[in-house]
Amino acid sequence: MIAKSRWIAALGAGALLLAGGAAASAGERATNASRLERDVLAEINRARANPREYADTLREYRDFFDGRVLFLPGDQNGVITNEGVDAVDEAIDFLERQEPLPPLGRAELLALAAQDHADEQGATGGNGHVSRDGLSPGERVRRHGGDIYVGEGIWYGSGDAGAVVRSLIIDDGVRGRGHRALLFQSDFRFAGVGCGAHRRFGSICVVDFSGTADGSPVVPEWARARGGQVFRMPATTKR
Repeated sequence: MIAKSRWIAALGAGALLLAGGAAASAGERATNASRLERDVLAEINRARANPREYADTLREYRDFFDGRVLFLPGDQNGVITNEGVDAVDEAIDFLERQEPLPPLGRAELLALAAQDHADEQGATGGNGHVSRDGLSPGERVRRHGGDIYVGEGIWYGSGDAGAVVRSLIIDDGVRGRGHRALLFQSDFRFAGVGCGAHRRFGSICVVDFSGTADGSPVVPEWARARGGQVFRMPATTKR
């Protein structure tokens, strides 16, 4: 699933943003991306562990709306949303009813696959879940030695970890609220985050989720208790 922040920006503000990005060294950008990846996972876990507390955060956020336009402190231009406070109110109602969930552990294979996609799309200005070479999220994990049983959320825009996770939870304009469902899927236990600069949208964060650290299928408890394992059938060639 994909979430995009859409904004109205004055020419001067846009030029300032581009100048600041050019001045930053590659090392600084890498450090900032690494920090954002860590903070995004921590923010996801905060929402999973304390959904009702996170609902209070969204209530404060709701006050910054004027119709469908969001005016965060210090932003005189505003951000145009699809649904305005309606999507925020729906997210608050969801969080009030959501039971707390265990935190997601960081998984290196998932993070590598997420970073691959963030790097590729950041450089090309692309979007979507399929790589230029045709690989799906699961296939990108498998390329690193894992398996295909993963879910993926992508955010494009500008902001900190709070903005990333808030956007995924509110899921403004997304039918079915698929990003929110990923964040609160109860059988996910691991995630990997990859972030970076994006030539069209400013920034990108890719989050890959799975029930296992390597994207392999989860063995049911009853089967594990009996020594059950998962075996993949070898690929066959159609004639």
